Amino acid sequence: MKIGVYVGSFNPVHIGHIKVVNYLLENKYVDKILIIPTIEYWNKNNLAPLKDRINMLKFFENEQIKIDTIHNNYIYTYELMKELEKEYNDELYLILGADNIVNFDKWKNYKELLKYNIIVLERNDINISMYTNKLKGNFIVIDDYPYIDISSSEIRNGKGNDYLDKRVLKYMEENSLYN
Repeated sequence: MKIGVYVGSFNPVHIGHIKVVNYLLENKYVDKILIIPTIEYWNKNNLAPLKDRINMLKFFENEQIKIDTIHNNYIYTYELMKELEKEYNDELYLILGADNIVNFDKWKNYKELLKYNIIVLERNDINISMYTNKLKGNFIVIDDYPYIDISSSEIRNGKGNDYLDKRVLKYMEENSLYN
C-alpha cells in the first residue's frame, strides 16, 4: 500500500489542505493518507492547542484519511518518517508543497528523507525541478494540481473564512479560536 504522510500545523485546516488530500487519493498517487498535525512547528508560533487542531481535522477522517494523534511530538521530519517506517510495512510518500522544497536542503538530516518517495505539489509558480534536480531524490512532481491560493495565516487574520469547511468554522467559533 502507498501511504501519504502529510505533516503540518493545520492552524486551522482549510479546503486547500483537504483538496490536496483528495486530489492525491482520487488520482491514485497514494492509497491512504496520514495527516499529522505537529504539536509545534519550527517557524510558527501562536498555534491553537493541538487537541483543537486534531478535532478540526477529524471532520475529514474516513477509511482513506487517518488523522494521526500519536506522532505529533516529532520536531524533525526525518525522525517522524523513521518511526513510521518501523510501524508501517508500506511504501511511504512524504507530501510537500513546492514552498517547502525551496529550503529542503536546510532541513535537519534532509538526506535521510531522500530515501522516501516525495510528492511535491506546485505552488506559487516555484521552479520545482530546479530544486529537485540538485537533491537527487525520488520526487514525484505534480504540476497540474489546481492550487488554491489561501493560507492558514490569512484565515487567522480574518480573511478567507469562505475557504473553511462549515464544521471547522463552527468549531473555531464555539471554541473561540483565532480571535
